[in-house]
Amino acid sequence: MKRVYNFSAGPSMLPLEVLEKAQKEFVSYGDTGMSVMEMSHRSKDYEKIINKAEADLRELMEIPDNYKVLFLQGGGSTQFAMIPLNLMNKNNKADYVNTGQWAKKAIEEASRYGKVNVVASSEDKTFSYIPKLDKSKFDPEADYFYITLNNTIYGTRYTELPDTGNVPLVGDMSSSILSEKIDITKFGLLYAGAQKNLGPAGVTIVIIREDLLGNAMDFTPTMLKYDIHAKNGSMYNTPPTYSIYFAGLVFEWVKEQGGVAALQKKNEEKAKILYDFLDSSELFKGTVVKEDRSLMNVPFVLPTEELNAKFISEAKEHGLVNLKGHRTVGGMRASIYNAMPCEGVVALVEFMKKFEAENK
Repeated sequence: MKRVYNFSAGPSMLPLEVLEKAQKEFVSYGDTGMSVMEMSHRSKDYEKIINKAEADLRELMEIPDNYKVLFLQGGGSTQFAMIPLNLMNKNNKADYVNTGQWAKKAIEEASRYGKVNVVASSEDKTFSYIPKLDKSKFDPEADYFYITLNNTIYGTRYTELPDTGNVPLVGDMSSSILSEKIDITKFGLLYAGAQKNLGPAGVTIVIIREDLLGNAMDFTPTMLKYDIHAKNGSMYNTPPTYSIYFAGLVFEWVKEQGGVAALQKKNEEKAKILYDFLDSSELFKGTVVKEDRSLMNVPFVLPTEELNAKFISEAKEHGLVNLKGHRTVGGMRASIYNAMPCEGVVALVEFMKKFEAENK
């Protein structure tokens, strides 16, 4: 069966070359005579896999030596609790910016462990923009400052990071990791769930500055302590071995594409093709203010719910799938992560032009 162009927000499209390599190695990895799925996480063979994955990620993201890279479980959502449990430990306060559903969930969870100061929110306009930040509202005694770098549902992204001074900046980059260059040193902690740009669901990557380790709240479960995982090289318990292996294949693929800077250029080109059409269309309309548009997630709408449904149905018939938007925005959403080729975006725009001509 011919592969479709999969615009799902996650789990999402993966590079075909990576899928084919994983398929080739699935039954027997190298000369081990076994699948990675069957391999002991304590074995020398698996040790090479996880060590290479970490080394490649460090190279791609230019991660300094004073940061630990952790391969954890529990998805990005577990980080909503893990971050305050480990970092909200001096003054029991933290600053958050509310830019969407995932930020809201992070705020709700952190509120269980200390005082959350929401310094800004874009909820008043269905999170269609990144709010301007007033530094006078920042709490200088906050234990950390939390942002969601790319908002998967609403299609917004930070183009400029807040200056938080001595307060560690914490970032959720689940839907934008490896899509554009980022200065790790601006952050105390970054994390990303895998199922957007890294591989299949199952592993969550945390990049944390070493000075932030070892101060978890007394009642923090052992499995939710960053320092425990750091001391044990992400091997305190059995890690999600296959998801880590697959992420490692993706890291190799990113290197083959020329690295993060090269992918950023491709992502900007892909996004421009789609946004240029939306800006010129008489029927389709983007939902995000121009200056805050995401490179990864592009929501758009038609004038009526009937047209939205018709478009999604007909697009599927043309091999353009998973375009239905989130219920809070409606309409459509095209997620165009690293693995989406330019040809996929061109095919989508060509179909949109055809649909517009037939439904004016």
